[in-house]
Amino acid sequence: MAAFRGNPVAGPGRSPKAQAPANKRLVVPFEDNRHLTRLLGEFDAHLALLEDRLGIEAHANGNLVTLSGPEAACETARSVLEALYKRAARGEPIGPGDFDGLIRHVREAEVPGDGQAQIATRKRVIKARTTTQTEYMRALNQSDLVFGVGPAGTGKTYIAVAYAAHCLERGMVERIILSRPAVEAGERLGFLPGDMRDKVDPYLRPLYDALYDVLPPEKVERDLESGTIEIAPLAFMRGRTLTNACVILDEAQNTTSMQMKMFLTRLGENSKMVVTGDPSQIDLPSGMKSGLEEAVGLLDGVQGIEAVRFTGKDVVRRDLVARIVEAYDRPK
Repeated sequence: MAAFRGNPVAGPGRSPKAQAPANKRLVVPFEDNRHLTRLLGEFDAHLALLEDRLGIEAHANGNLVTLSGPEAACETARSVLEALYKRAARGEPIGPGDFDGLIRHVREAEVPGDGQAQIATRKRVIKARTTTQTEYMRALNQSDLVFGVGPAGTGKTYIAVAYAAHCLERGMVERIILSRPAVEAGERLGFLPGDMRDKVDPYLRPLYDALYDVLPPEKVERDLESGTIEIAPLAFMRGRTLTNACVILDEAQNTTSMQMKMFLTRLGENSKMVVTGDPSQIDLPSGMKSGLEEAVGLLDGVQGIEAVRFTGKDVVRRDLVARIVEAYDRPK
C-alpha cells in the first residue's frame, strides 16, 4: 500500500496556522462481507488506489474499513466507498476506473456517489468518470446537436457511440450513422488497394472498436449487414437527409468549413447529431480554417445546440496520457 503522508512536525517559531490540517481516523462499517470483498478488489487493490489518489492510509478488517489521513481526503474516501458498495450490492462490476471516476466527481464537484450520469446499453453501463463527462452525457440527452471538443483520451467518441447504441436499443432512433473525414480533409482514397470498404475501414476502425465494446458482437455484425448501423466517410453524407437516426461525426477538426456545413445540414426529423474533435490535432493544409472551430463559434447560443469542452484534466485513458496532454498544452 502507498506510504502514509503524515503532517510535518512543528519546529521552533512555526506558527500553528502554518501546519497542515490535523489527521483524522475514520472507521466505515459495511453490512455484507461478500459485497465488501468485491468492492475492495483482489488483494485490496482498490484500497491501494484510494491511498495513492487521496494521500491516506486505508485498512480493511472484517466488515470495517479504517481510513487515516487529512479529514477532507478521508471523507472523500468514505463517500466513494459507500457509493460503490451500493453498486457492488446490486451486482454491478467494480473496477479501478469506477474508483478513479468517482474520486474525481466527489473532489471536483462534490457529486454524490449515485449522482454521476450514466449510459446503459445491453452489454454494459458506462458511468461518467469526470464532471465534464457528466455534463456531456446530460447534454446528449437534452440537445439534438452536441459538440464534444477536447484532447484525446477524454471519452468524447466512446460516450457518443455508447449513447447512439442506447438510443437504438430503446427504439428512440431507427439507425446509427458514424462518419469521419477519411485520411485527411481532401479524402484522397483512390490510390489505396481494394474496394471502397477496404479503403476506408482502417480510418474508421476506432468507431468499430467502440461499437463492439458497448454492443454484443453478433448484434453489431447483424446491424452492419442490414444497414441499421452504417459507417461511412464524410464524403458519403453529401445530398442525404438523415432522419430517425443518431449521427456521429468523429475527428471533426479535419473538416473544412464547407464540409462541416454540409454535414450539419443533413440533420433530419427525429435525429440526434454528435460532433467530436480535438482542435489541437488539425491536419488541414496550412492556412485552412477548421470547420469544427468555426461551427462551435457560429452556433454558440443557438437553441437545441450545446458544446461541451474537455481539457487535459478529463483524460481518463491513463495517467500517462494526461501528463502527455498537459505537457503539450504548456506555453511554449
